[in-house]
Amino acid sequence: MVSTKHLEEGSIPSLILRFSGPAVVGNVVMSIYNVVDRIFIGRGVGPLALAGVTIGFPLMMLVNALAALIGIGATALVSIRLGEKKYDEAERIMGNAFILMLALAVIIGIIGYTFLDPILTIFGASVEVLPYARTYMSYILLGLVFQITSFGLNGFIRAEGSPAIAMITMIIGAVVNCVLDPILIYGFDMGVRGAAIATVASQAVSATWIVSYFLRGKSVLRIRRKYLRIQWPLTLSIINVGLPAFFKQISTSLTVAILNNSLLTYGGDIAISSFGVVHSVMTLMLMPIFGISQGIQPIIGYNYGARKFMRVKKAYFSGILLATAVCVTGYLAITFFPTVFIRLFSDNESLLSLGVRTMRTHTLLLPVLGFTIIGGNYFQAVGKPRQAVFLNLARQVFLLLPALLILPRFFGLLGVWLATPVADGTASLLTAAAVYLEVRYLNKKHEEQEGEEHAHSATLCPDVK
Repeated sequence: MVSTKHLEEGSIPSLILRFSGPAVVGNVVMSIYNVVDRIFIGRGVGPLALAGVTIGFPLMMLVNALAALIGIGATALVSIRLGEKKYDEAERIMGNAFILMLALAVIIGIIGYTFLDPILTIFGASVEVLPYARTYMSYILLGLVFQITSFGLNGFIRAEGSPAIAMITMIIGAVVNCVLDPILIYGFDMGVRGAAIATVASQAVSATWIVSYFLRGKSVLRIRRKYLRIQWPLTLSIINVGLPAFFKQISTSLTVAILNNSLLTYGGDIAISSFGVVHSVMTLMLMPIFGISQGIQPIIGYNYGARKFMRVKKAYFSGILLATAVCVTGYLAITFFPTVFIRLFSDNESLLSLGVRTMRTHTLLLPVLGFTIIGGNYFQAVGKPRQAVFLNLARQVFLLLPALLILPRFFGLLGVWLATPVADGTASLLTAAAVYLEVRYLNKKHEEQEGEEHAHSATLCPDVK
């Protein structure tokens, strides 16, 4: 466990390694078991089943949006409170968030299950694909309480200085899923239903593990019965800070829904299957970036709360540099070896041919995504939701959505794929402007703090004449 003192005084590169390393490993492992689901489905059931799972992406992103609203919002507040040495308040926030997560899981599950077919049709499901999408998502919705709990509570483990434990939580679920997938899909011939059951079972194991961690008494933060109630002032604070992550996921859900419908119009079900493959590979490439972002969040949040502004800036730029290096590496791998990735999912020649073109076009500006993601998430870590909301909405809503609606009218299916790099390039310029202004602000606060310390020192030790 990393002590709170180490967060304030330890080496920034060492802290990033200790926090982001486990987060990167955990996220990559988690993305691997999601990708494994689709590999088994693509190879064991076929391209239409893969398209069915892809159709469910917007609904799963909607669930993640609500989980992020509470989980990420509360985690950011907890990190700041720990930096301020307000431990009781940190536990109060966590207890409030836990109850909110459980309530959300029940409400979303009931609504989603009741209106599942209309929702999937809106998201782009054709008559041939709808049965696969319905089967997969019905089981996922039944297990939402496990998904939201494991996702939401894991951030608190990192916030208190135990990133390795957070990594173990994700690895446990991934191992269970990878073991159950072939058994249920092939051994019991359950197809898409088996993949969904394996996913829910793995999430249940992760959720049980993480709740027990906070109840066993070995953690800094504890789930205490007296705090397991909704307190509206805290809820509003959590929602306020979590809104950037919420809007980011909601806009992503809306974008993918529109993208699926565009793909159905201009390319058919095989184009949706192709996007499922590309999305899976991109998720695998970007998970290290999200791990870096998660790892530096408690470092930035704690030091911001402790008024260590130069440490905040150093952690910020270190995260950007590391994320950019990962993105460039991923871009080179995708550019030169696209067929290696696509053949993991299927040997279907139509899917392979379309997938190569899709992947290379869709990832043209992958190298700048690390900077954009870390740059935007920084503002959430320091409790500045308006800036974070703007940067997240700028890419997904103000840039990507219009591009998806306009470019296909002129370029057909190619226009669908070009929309993403167009949005990524413009968003990176907006992020650069925001980063410039924030760095000026941090420098100013540091200078003011040094002036206050100098004045205080002069008062205590006046010059002797």
